[in-house]
Amino acid sequence: MSESIPTVDLSPFFGEGDEDGKKKAKEVISQACSQYGFFQIQNHGVSPELLSRALELSKTFFGFSDDVKLKSSPGSAAPLPTGYSKRPEHAPDKSEYMLMFPPESGFNVYPENPPEFKEVLEDVFTHLANLGSLIESIINECLGLPPNFLKEYNHDRSWDFMVAHHYFPATETENNGLSEHEDPNCVTFVFQDQVGGLKVRKNGEWIPITPAQDTLVVNIGDVIQVLSNKKFKSATHKVVRPEGKSRYSYAFFYNLQGYKWVEPLSKFTEEIREAPKYRGFLYQEYQASRMRNKSHPPAKPEDNNINITHYAINS
Repeated sequence: MSESIPTVDLSPFFGEGDEDGKKKAKEVISQACSQYGFFQIQNHGVSPELLSRALELSKTFFGFSDDVKLKSSPGSAAPLPTGYSKRPEHAPDKSEYMLMFPPESGFNVYPENPPEFKEVLEDVFTHLANLGSLIESIINECLGLPPNFLKEYNHDRSWDFMVAHHYFPATETENNGLSEHEDPNCVTFVFQDQVGGLKVRKNGEWIPITPAQDTLVVNIGDVIQVLSNKKFKSATHKVVRPEGKSRYSYAFFYNLQGYKWVEPLSKFTEEIREAPKYRGFLYQEYQASRMRNKSHPPAKPEDNNINITHYAINS
């Protein structure tokens, strides 16, 4: 039987009294974060109908002509290019996407059609931001940190962003949708159609994350890996484009404010007499180097391989 990432039932966290259910869920999440860096969640509090509608609307939007889609091209004010973009021709990743920041940010560029796209996008964004707060609090407990430590450390939600993706069908010569990478942020949520293609690497093997009805994929980002001194892992993952089919998905990045300093916490270093595995860094510097090559052309080839190992301490 092929290996698969764990699935966690979050329903105990939306009711009262099911402490055994919460304990079991936290045990599975803790193990998943240390072994895979990925898990799936069900009964997560976000309407499946809302997520399905968001996928339907993105499929409609990406089906428009380039001239229509480019009317929602990014402005220059946002930290990242909000609105519609397409990967540069020379980029290895073959996709187009729509990016947005929090609805209240003032940065977002929405298409006029489909008419309800803006409302649905903002609704999804708000629900996933709230879910991010819950998952962050669970991770806080799994790591044995003081109550609300991560909430207070990561209280500013202005750097959260969400991306709707359309991956083009594979060709006879290449099928790369999203090159192997790790996410720089805290926690990422993915919801996807039934086509598949998302894979996570464990011990050198690629494990497919099979789409499951009404579930969300969750993965740990570099910030949590560094804070925990690699107790929880930010796993390498990629998207392989399917043959003869487009792939539609959304990724929500529960992020960290750029001015935050990131380094291994003392709980995971001197308090247990372990050496830090990373030197500290300012998050916005790391985020900028990671995201630079995802903006408009020309992409910078020298930025393609920037990842958290840039800050690793060789022992």
